[in-house]
Amino acid sequence: MTQPPPELEPAQQPLLAHLVELRQRLIWSLLAIFVGFAISYCFAPQIYEFLVRPLAEASPGEQHRLIYTGLTEAFVTYIKLALWTGCFLAFPVVAGQIWMFVAPGLYQSERKAFLPFLVATPVFFLMGAAIAYYVVFPMAWKFFLSFEMPGGDGAMPIHLEARVSEYLSLSMTVIFAFGLAFELPVILVLLARAGVVSSAKLAGFRRYAAVLIFVAAALLTPPDLVSMLSLALPLMLLYELSILGAKWVEKSKP
Repeated sequence: MTQPPPELEPAQQPLLAHLVELRQRLIWSLLAIFVGFAISYCFAPQIYEFLVRPLAEASPGEQHRLIYTGLTEAFVTYIKLALWTGCFLAFPVVAGQIWMFVAPGLYQSERKAFLPFLVATPVFFLMGAAIAYYVVFPMAWKFFLSFEMPGGDGAMPIHLEARVSEYLSLSMTVIFAFGLAFELPVILVLLARAGVVSSAKLAGFRRYAAVLIFVAAALLTPPDLVSMLSLALPLMLLYELSILGAKWVEKSKP
């Protein structure tokens, strides 16, 4: 006779239930990303036109073009672009799955405290992405295009022939970097709500934070002063807002 399977210990049953639920949340999140990817790939040419518009507007009346030097380069670039956009589209679903997994383990007061941060995360990310696209791109692309030379008098002309993959990779990286950097107040205020940092500590760390912000802005943006300041100055403002937010959270703590 076969032995019946051993019963799980009482402490193991909740753990197994959590693992099953985690798998379910991951499946729904991956499914949402796949659906977002499929939708984004159908509109990949339109998304490409949207991202390349700042470059086209930075050189009006001139015959610039984007090229690809590998047979599969344009196709692979569209795949990456669709996956990148699909993750953006799937973020509300992924965030909702994270919330549904975490929320049952929180007290009601903790849920009320945590939910605003979950809502603020995409808002601040979109703010950073919008600044990258509508403010940084026009100024940065004009700066880089200023290095073109018509040639003449025995000098060779210098003309931009950018690759599709390089341009879209740079654009997506800058947009993601700005969006991620604008999460600074959400992270700091959440840490203050958890008691990890305080408004006094943040205020005392202000000078060091300024140095770190400018270093991060230099690393995350294209190598020009305008792009670096376009990220560093808003981050300095957001850091000051984080101090005010930390003070407000400290006063509202039970």
